[in-house]
Amino acid sequence: MYNNFKNHITQNLDFLKQSKLLIAISGGLDSVVLAHLCHQLKLNITLAHCNFNLRGYESNTDENFVLQLAEHLDLEVFIESFNTENYANANKLSIQMAARKLRYNWFEELANQLGFDYILTAHHADDNLETFLINLSRGTGLEGLTGIPEINDNIVRPLLPFSRNDIANHATDNNLQWREDSSNASTKYLRNKLRHEVVPVLKETNPKLLHNFNKTLQNLQESNYIIADAIAKFYDSVVSVSEDKKSVKLNISKIKTYRFPKAYLYEFLKLKGFTQWDDIVNLLDAQSGKQIFSTTHRLIKDRGYLLLSEISTEALKNSTILEEEDVNTPIGKLTFKTVNTISENSHTIIYVDKDKLKFPLTLRKWEEGDYFHPIGMTGKKKLSKYFKDEKLSLLDKEHVWLLCADNEIVWVVNRRADNRFKVTKNTNTILKIKFQ
Repeated sequence: MYNNFKNHITQNLDFLKQSKLLIAISGGLDSVVLAHLCHQLKLNITLAHCNFNLRGYESNTDENFVLQLAEHLDLEVFIESFNTENYANANKLSIQMAARKLRYNWFEELANQLGFDYILTAHHADDNLETFLINLSRGTGLEGLTGIPEINDNIVRPLLPFSRNDIANHATDNNLQWREDSSNASTKYLRNKLRHEVVPVLKETNPKLLHNFNKTLQNLQESNYIIADAIAKFYDSVVSVSEDKKSVKLNISKIKTYRFPKAYLYEFLKLKGFTQWDDIVNLLDAQSGKQIFSTTHRLIKDRGYLLLSEISTEALKNSTILEEEDVNTPIGKLTFKTVNTISENSHTIIYVDKDKLKFPLTLRKWEEGDYFHPIGMTGKKKLSKYFKDEKLSLLDKEHVWLLCADNEIVWVVNRRADNRFKVTKNTNTILKIKFQ
């Protein structure tokens, strides 16, 4: 196996030879073999071991084993101890997911602080097959069936082409020592159940299972590239960004020209946390205002478009401007300056009669029932009617802010000033208000 591993590194992962590497090592068979192989190749490696404190004496024995291995190989080693159960309970995670988050967060922290170029993990071909079966059993798109990536940002998996048998045989032939995790024998977890009860039957039925599986993965990955090209064209045809850059617009009539709109919408929206795919397709023919939420985003029907926007994590609050001075607000900066003449014309600037303006001013979101006197018109107009005439989308309306004095609207910010505060021939002092 050493020669095959050496050739694999040279042909496919040659950049590792000039890199500073951190090996994630549990003390188990796979990570021990990875450490030995990298050490034989004289790669620049350091070991990192997580003690999750989930198996009492066994966890501490694993830690001691890794320390002895590092001493034997004359390698630097980092050890971190976690209270995994407390972390899982505090963050409402399963023990497995909590351990995963703790592990990778710590590895990234080490990499950032100490300048490691890549983090190596010991995932192999059998792990890949198990992950495929897990995703298949839970229901997934094509991306979930393309396997564990060999390179994912700074995570590299050099053992991915090799089987568990390859690794075990190498360890036995070279008299390597490793630790057995007793929890791996339990079928409590789905991965272990597949490993012990399903995969052996599949291998017995077809001795070339892993070889054929790897070919299938390659075909699926190539198909995924074709899909990526199709989605790029879909994006160019259907998607545009709103003027305020706060939402993405999907043209419904163009979506409907595609033979399988659900598939395209899935590929486009899958990373936004959505799962209600039938409801999303039904949104194409729903009434305006109908919306669907994921944990991070919102999709809303607005006339001929679907509007995709990120859900704000913090509610924006009203601001009070006490004096005529520059002030930072939840939506940007307001500046106030006394001037002699009106010189600039921009939707981000208004000029008002300073004597008609009484501080403090209030910057707030619009509300139903609000009305103002649009500059250039006589009489008043409800904001809701103004929005309709301006063809503002539902999302556009939600981002409208008002600058008010004594509960009267001075400015629909970045859109229209109020006629009651305009500069006239009788104005003595002109105040320029600018929004950035």
